[in-house]
Amino acid sequence: MKHVQSRDNAQFKQLRKLATSSRARREAAETLIDGLHLFRSALDAGVRPKLAIVAERALDHAEVKAALAEQGEAMLLLADALFDELSPTDTPTGLLGLIDIPAEPGEPITGDCLVLDAVQDSGNLGTLLRAAWATGVRDVLLTTGCAQAWSPKVLRAGQGAHFSLRIREHCDVAAALAGYPGRIVATRLDARSSLYALDLRGPVAWLFGNEGAGLSPAVSALATDPAIIPMPGAAESLNVAMAATVCLFEQVRQRTRD
Repeated sequence: MKHVQSRDNAQFKQLRKLATSSRARREAAETLIDGLHLFRSALDAGVRPKLAIVAERALDHAEVKAALAEQGEAMLLLADALFDELSPTDTPTGLLGLIDIPAEPGEPITGDCLVLDAVQDSGNLGTLLRAAWATGVRDVLLTTGCAQAWSPKVLRAGQGAHFSLRIREHCDVAAALAGYPGRIVATRLDARSSLYALDLRGPVAWLFGNEGAGLSPAVSALATDPAIIPMPGAAESLNVAMAATVCLFEQVRQRTRD
């Protein structure tokens, strides 16, 4: 196992770029997964990291050792201070993985999908991906202006969702949904139909927008079924991740009720 203790090391410098720069991740088509849970989730999904990066303090951790045994021989041991520069968390667990960013799928979308329009907060984006994963939605379309789906912070918030989703970034949503066979639903405060009045048992493309501005006019215009989430309380609106979760689980409820 190679042991790096200097910030001047070329391999460490490249890893630091991947940890901090969306441009570097796009150019290399690589990213870092942080923590034992994500590392294990990748292995369980058949995604074997190209490199395991271990902090000195974690080398004798039993669960880390078990993951490394399954990983294979591609490992890098970092001085603790260097490792902490790569991790996006305040209390790093001591294990990172270097993975390839998957190529985007090219086949038409015919089943359920989640369309995210300029969702900028990494935590929101990761939570939205996790909600899609939890409810069986496979396809996620991100417009330009969204946070980078494969950034370490979004990956951490997604808690393993990425490895079960087909994610398209910088997507031309109008082209992707041309000829879509199901409903295209947007939650809007000016909608007349309640979410709970819609028949959601068939394919649905869900449209959700930016945390402050909502959907752009171009994406909002794609909706065949604008709907409102009834809110009998005094709140004016819901967080985008919360709104999407309500909608996706209403779809699950309709499909699983007797």
